[in-house]
Amino acid sequence: MNDDQLLRYSRHILLDEIGDEGQERLLSSHALIVGAGGLGSPAALYLGSAGVGRITLADDDVVDVTNLQRQIAHDLAAVGRNKALSAADRVGSINPEVQLQALAQRLEGQALAEQVALADVVLDCTDNFATRQAINAACVRHRKPLVSGAAIRFDAQIGVYDLRDAQSPCYACLFPPSQVPEEVRCAVMGVFAPLVGIVGSMQAAEALKLLLGIGPTLAGRLQMLDARSMRWSELKVPRQPACPVCGGRH
Repeated sequence: MNDDQLLRYSRHILLDEIGDEGQERLLSSHALIVGAGGLGSPAALYLGSAGVGRITLADDDVVDVTNLQRQIAHDLAAVGRNKALSAADRVGSINPEVQLQALAQRLEGQALAEQVALADVVLDCTDNFATRQAINAACVRHRKPLVSGAAIRFDAQIGVYDLRDAQSPCYACLFPPSQVPEEVRCAVMGVFAPLVGIVGSMQAAEALKLLLGIGPTLAGRLQMLDARSMRWSELKVPRQPACPVCGGRH
């Protein structure tokens, strides 16, 4: 690290769990964030400011004025602009050293597999079941750790799925692909603005821990938040040997 980096990341370097070596590891890491909205905004901002050297942001949606209530990477000038491009510019304005790749597209199929294969950690910041399953399947195939978050109304959840750990489940162990839930959307149900900030920030924290190799992470534990009472509950999630996605891959 040069003198500017030593100063910028000094508060990380002071932590025994990180230090010079850990910060160097972050600087050489690559995070893939799928979704640059409510969850992806704080996740991207914190990963960028923390010094993750390369960040790929993917989102095919454009910024709408209704997003500004909670999607803090975007401002009024970004309305009508692609979210991945807008968020990448915001991260770059905070830390111009980060190598940012903005993909103004819905990642699926081979494109999704290629981007997952290139990343060291994947953050699922999307809002639909089919995409979550596709991201999980790609992470299982390429043995990449996945940090998944969700938030709607006043309720949220976050989990880590890391197939490098023989005891860790994948997303499909908890949410089987065959059990398609009724989709709920912010446009219909609403979402408490700070809730996505809480969960997206936690996704960034878990991703940083995975990149640094410090823990324990949330692998095998699903945490759920009721923001009305601001109470957390936790569900232990075992690996399912008969899981149609990860069964037999450990």
